Amino acid sequence: MTTDVRDALLPPVEPLRILGTEQAAEADPALLVSLHRQLVVGRRFNEQVTTLTRQGRMAGYPSSTGQEACQVAAARVLQPRDWLFPTYRDALAVMARGIDPIQVLGLMRGDWHNGYDPREVRVAPLCTPLATHLPHAVGLAHAARLSGDEVVALALTGDGGTSEGDFHEGMNFAAVWQAPVVFLVQNNGYAISVPLPKQSAAPSLAHKGVGYGVPSTLVDGNDVLAVHTALTAAVERARRGGGPTLVEALTYRIDAHTNADDATRYRPDSEVEQWRRHDPILLMERELQRLGLLDEAVREAARAEADGLAALLRDQLGTEPDLDPMDLFRHVFAEPTPQLLEQREVLAAELSSEASAGEGTHR
Repeated sequence: MTTDVRDALLPPVEPLRILGTEQAAEADPALLVSLHRQLVVGRRFNEQVTTLTRQGRMAGYPSSTGQEACQVAAARVLQPRDWLFPTYRDALAVMARGIDPIQVLGLMRGDWHNGYDPREVRVAPLCTPLATHLPHAVGLAHAARLSGDEVVALALTGDGGTSEGDFHEGMNFAAVWQAPVVFLVQNNGYAISVPLPKQSAAPSLAHKGVGYGVPSTLVDGNDVLAVHTALTAAVERARRGGGPTLVEALTYRIDAHTNADDATRYRPDSEVEQWRRHDPILLMERELQRLGLLDEAVREAARAEADGLAALLRDQLGTEPDLDPMDLFRHVFAEPTPQLLEQREVLAAELSSEASAGEGTHR
C-alpha cells in the first residue's frame, strides 16, 4: 500500500463538526429548520415510547435518546430507491424514513413478524442480532450494482457491532466487490455495559476501515449537520461507483440500554450529565439562534408535531392487538418445512382443545 493510498483511507484525527462554524451559516436555512423539527419530534418519540413500555404496552424498547442526530441524518440522505438497514435501536431512523410509527413498533410490540413490508418501503427489518444485517446490506448493494440499479445501502450499527464477525465480513466483501454501501457506526460508548476501551484498542473505530481498504471518516454524532454532510458525501460517492465508506459518529446513549437495563451500575451520573450538555437538540437550537432562525413559530411547529405524534402513540398503542397465534407460522418459509407443519398442527390442536374446554365451562 502506497503512502498516498494509506493516507486517503485514514480518518481525520478530530471528528467533523459544522454547527457553530461558518460552514453552518452557508447551509440551507430550510434544511436547518427541518432537521431541528425532526430532532424534536424524534426526542418526543423516544420519550413517549419509553413511557408506554414502562406501562406494559410494549414488550421492550431500546431508546435512542441522545442519538437522534444520527437517526435523522441517516433517513434524510437516502433517496426513495435506496435501502436502509437498521438495528433494533434505530426505530427513529425508520420512522424518519416515512414509515408509520405504529408499524415501526410492530416488531418490538410483538404483534407481527415485522410491522412493515421491507420490499415496499426499502427498509430492512429492525435487526436485534448484532451486525448480522451488515452482510445482507452488502449483498443487496452488490446485487444492485451488478444489475445496473443505482441503489445505495446504508447500514447502521453500534460500537458493539464492530466487535462481531459479521461486521468484518461485511466490510471485507464490500471492499472487494466495491459495493455501493455505507456503514454508519453510532459509537455511543457502550455495548450494553461494556465500555469501548474493553472492546477495541484502535485509535478510533473508523480506523478499522483501513485494513479492508475502505475509506473512513470520523464525525461528531450529536452535530446533525455534520452527520448529514458526512453521510451525504459517502452516499454520493457510493452511487458514483466509488465503493463503500465507513462513518463513525461519536454520540452517547442517554437512557439505559433498554427498559430492562440499570445503567447506573456501569456508568456514573457525571458522565451522563456531561453528555447532556452536548445534546443534539441543544446544539441545533444554539445554531438556529445564532443564525436568527429560531423564533416562536419554529418552536411551536416542532412542538405541535411532536405532541401530535405522542397522542397518536398513546391512542393506538393503548389497546391490545387482536392476534392470531397461527400467524407464527405464516410468512416464515415460502414452502413450510415438515418441522414447521408439525409445530403448526400441535398448536392448532392445543388451541382447539382450549376452545372446547372453554365452551364446556359455559354450558
